[in-house]
Amino acid sequence: MSIQLDVVIINPYTRTQVYQSLGTNLSAIENPIWAGLIATYCRQSGLHVEMIDAEALGLLPHEVATQVIYLKPKLVVVVVYGHQPSASTQVMVGASRVCACIKQLRADQPILILGGHVAALPERTLSEEHVDYVATGEGVQTIVELVQALSTPNPDMTKVRGLCLKQDNKIIKTEEVPLLENLDESLPGIAWDLLPMERYRSHNWHCLDGTDRHPYAAIYTTLGCPYHCSFCCIQAPFKRPEAALGFRNSVNSYRYWTPNHIISEIDFLVSKYGVKNLKIADEMFVLNRRHVLQICDLLINRKYNLNIWAYSRLDTIKDGMLPKLREAGFRWLALGIESGDSSVRNGIHKAFSEETVYRVIEEAQKAGIYVIGNFIFGLPDDTDETMKETLRLAVELNCEFANFYSAMGYPGSALYYQALNAGVPLPASWSGYSQHSYDCLPLPTRHIPAREVLGFRDYAFQYYFNSDRYLNRITSVFGDSARKMISEMIKVPLKRGLLDGSITVPSVLLPMRSETNNHQKVGQLNLISN
Repeated sequence: MSIQLDVVIINPYTRTQVYQSLGTNLSAIENPIWAGLIATYCRQSGLHVEMIDAEALGLLPHEVATQVIYLKPKLVVVVVYGHQPSASTQVMVGASRVCACIKQLRADQPILILGGHVAALPERTLSEEHVDYVATGEGVQTIVELVQALSTPNPDMTKVRGLCLKQDNKIIKTEEVPLLENLDESLPGIAWDLLPMERYRSHNWHCLDGTDRHPYAAIYTTLGCPYHCSFCCIQAPFKRPEAALGFRNSVNSYRYWTPNHIISEIDFLVSKYGVKNLKIADEMFVLNRRHVLQICDLLINRKYNLNIWAYSRLDTIKDGMLPKLREAGFRWLALGIESGDSSVRNGIHKAFSEETVYRVIEEAQKAGIYVIGNFIFGLPDDTDETMKETLRLAVELNCEFANFYSAMGYPGSALYYQALNAGVPLPASWSGYSQHSYDCLPLPTRHIPAREVLGFRDYAFQYYFNSDRYLNRITSVFGDSARKMISEMIKVPLKRGLLDGSITVPSVLLPMRSETNNHQKVGQLNLISN
């Protein structure tokens, strides 16, 4: 007698929609961390689980739907998370399509959708999408309780915690589930055996030194972030569960797996799958000194010689941490610099000095750690001049890689609610929240329209990576092959509907360099027209 499958967990395919042609070879393909954690939790609770990583396998919505119908699960769970917390909304493009396809083939198939985006907008998601249920929090306990309810003859869905559902033509939300505590026991790891591990690859920049981009894995060591950056939506799935635990709304949770538990996960990845490239996907890894250094010591003792990257704030890196990180295998740190103007940084709760920026990056590079500088154009207080200051700072710092973003009103972030209250236009489709999509629509500033923000962002990307200053540095650090890879990267077309298909910046923003001045003065930036 066969046992009916309880849950099929789906990571939807979105890469080509949100990255355009950048998604073909340049972007990372990451294992879905939340989906993997959920699968383990469900198994631990006695459920039979399968997973479909459509993103890794390149499965179109109708192909996923066909598999689901064949498997006949009690519940389909569609997980809406991206490579980082702010990428959740853009995953809705694929999630929406796969839910619709499943319902077309089997209208009575129960579907639950969860993730950062849907936790921020549960009622809207339930109203607009072809789903039966929306998780209002983390979702892991909700799945188990929902399957248990679906397994009974006359289920009372209002008893399932952390759920948004329709009843008597009304949308209701059930009692919230408190945050999971003691992560070592409650979320003990990712169900790696359910994932196509051979399909995952690191970002192009992660392997500028020529390291093979396979095999690759991403893990969490913490959940949440204690900071309140206005552009970030990371806490969206945690806020209601935090309230259920008695947290004040102004306080963010920040939970840890123990270092010994984390190292056992890394041990498994190295021994079972030969993982060399590793991402610590925490929104803020370099924060708690004891946590970070204990993990470093455990890695150093193992001498794995990994290629690890992680996120950090500039002001959380303390004395003595950088050499230890490098010895442990952390070769890259992504640092949120955001803006070249202190008043703009202050407006988003990033109150560190420019001196700190220079000092920390210099110290990281002296320790042998490569730096990814993260910069945002179009923050609320940005002007033409402050955006140019941000690009000037990026050029001066000349980090080994740089990410240039436009400010977005991601659902769940303070900027989103500010935009709603002010009547500021937001993207008409979820793909419009992707930094790289055709229909990308960033926020305007108090001084600059959205079109000019996006134009400046795209221009800054081309300017930075085309500059001899950057390319010469890459050649000196990584060699000719890395320079060739960067040169090929900037040739990949990125079409923008808002810019009429071209990258343009009004000349009033960017004074032209005199033909007689053939050198670029760092600190007095003159920008070249494309």
